[in-house]
Amino acid sequence: MLELERLPGHELVQEGLRDLEMGRLTIPALRVAIGSPKLRRLGFAVPHFDVPVPEHRLYQELSRDDPDSAHSRYNALLRRLVSFEHAAEHASRKP
Repeated sequence: MLELERLPGHELVQEGLRDLEMGRLTIPALRVAIGSPKLRRLGFAVPHFDVPVPEHRLYQELSRDDPDSAHSRYNALLRRLVSFEHAAEHASRKP
């Protein structure tokens, strides 16, 4: 199994997984939901969630907090998710 603590963004992915397990659709949970196809392929147990388009829901949540910065925060969250996915993919290839 991967040592998650060594991967960038691990704390937000772990928080998102916990939130999904508890049925909470928080910003970290929505970010994990967006990455769920790749995270599942990498071996992560992503709980089922009932959000048809998590990308839209995440943007809505960010807009609620601060509409002026929603776009840049959305992009930053997704960049961090992609960074985590790339690092996890790379780490899973190591012997």
